[in-house]
Amino acid sequence: MTTAPWQTGSPAFTAVTARRTLTRPAQATESPVQPQAAPVKIEWPQPVREYVQRAFADKANDSDDIDPTAVAAKLKSVITQAAESNLLAVIDWPSHPLPRALLRVERAKEKAALMSATKKRKSMDMDSGADSSHIPPWRVKNLSLADRITNPSPDKRQKKADQFRATAPPSKLSDLEKRRQRFALGDQALNSPSLSSPRDDSPMPDADDGPCVGTCQTLEKNYFRLTAPPKPETVRPLHILQQTLDLLIKKWKDDHNYGYICDQFKSLRQDLTVQHIKNDFTVRVYEAHARIALEKGDLGEYNQCQTQLRTLYKMRLRGSPGEFLAYRILYTIYTCNRQTMNDVLADLTSADKQYPAVKHALAVRASLATGNYHKFFRLFNESPNMGAYLMDMFVNRERVNALSAVCKVYRPGVKISFLTEELAFASDEQCAQYLCDSGAQDCLDEKPDGAQLSCQKASPIFEAIKNSGYRVDIKGQI
Repeated sequence: MTTAPWQTGSPAFTAVTARRTLTRPAQATESPVQPQAAPVKIEWPQPVREYVQRAFADKANDSDDIDPTAVAAKLKSVITQAAESNLLAVIDWPSHPLPRALLRVERAKEKAALMSATKKRKSMDMDSGADSSHIPPWRVKNLSLADRITNPSPDKRQKKADQFRATAPPSKLSDLEKRRQRFALGDQALNSPSLSSPRDDSPMPDADDGPCVGTCQTLEKNYFRLTAPPKPETVRPLHILQQTLDLLIKKWKDDHNYGYICDQFKSLRQDLTVQHIKNDFTVRVYEAHARIALEKGDLGEYNQCQTQLRTLYKMRLRGSPGEFLAYRILYTIYTCNRQTMNDVLADLTSADKQYPAVKHALAVRASLATGNYHKFFRLFNESPNMGAYLMDMFVNRERVNALSAVCKVYRPGVKISFLTEELAFASDEQCAQYLCDSGAQDCLDEKPDGAQLSCQKASPIFEAIKNSGYRVDIKGQI
């Protein structure tokens, strides 16, 4: 009889030991975890530390353009190479070249290599063209202009000449011979001593020779346009030029010979220019010449002086910049140059606007811009310094504009005495003469209370003159 399992003495399950901790038991196939090695700290020798300090303390000199970034990169390269080669303790760091010095040496070597390569190329060019017959004309020194233009190369020139002579008619051959002779004569003329400068036979100096230093002791000297380098014995030094200026001012007051004075001033300015003299005395010379030119109405010479004075004033030299700024404003009004006027107004400072002459010139401009002719002619009578000489240049133009406006609003006529006062004439006779010179002589009527201008008759006359306009050339002349 079969016995059942539950009837036996053995249990019907497998006993398992209960876990008493949360730690997972190690498997037989797993390898033990290796601990990570701590980073090794490099101990830099003290000479290396001092070398780094000296490298960063090394400053660039005046001719050194090495960037600090390049110095730091070079320092890192030097120390890294020494460490990788185990030479940190071997190198004599106190005497080792600093990174900036190493960079200088490297750059010098690169420059020398570049120059050597350039010289080698030039030498090869010289060797390849040793035969002068193969050198192109533009590579040959002292070659005449005719050869540079007409001779692309000797071989081609000879071939073309032979071909031309073989096929050209006699008349063409004659022309060719004449052309050859003409160029030969031209080369002789260029080398002829008769065409050399009458003032100086020496060659033109280089730009590095510096200014000419004068030794001439003559106070008065005529002006000649320079065609050769000036000789020191023909140029007056500064102390002589100062005496010359005093003499010219005295002669101008005594004789008023403008032709002579202008020539002497131009000679004086030339001596200043060739000696590169730009100081307070230079300003005084140009200001004096400009005032004399204004007095005589020579606006071309005045304009040259005004241009130079603007440059000298920017150098902070002593002079009268406010006075000549006012002249420039009035001159710009005369030339009707709106662009220049806008530039002048944009450059004005608060101090400039407070200068009396500048305030007067700005008031003149404002009166014309608003059509206030009454105020304009009052300002004409009150011109400071030498402003009246400049306003004389355009006062008749504004009188025409004023008369054109008066004839439109005054009917049937206007008294001459009123026009004399309103248009700043010196007398009724001067006013009447101006009207006659303008073509309005038939418009004057005699009245019991004085002469009168018929506005109805005169209006088309002055309107036509106004519309014709006044043209001004580049030097400021009408």
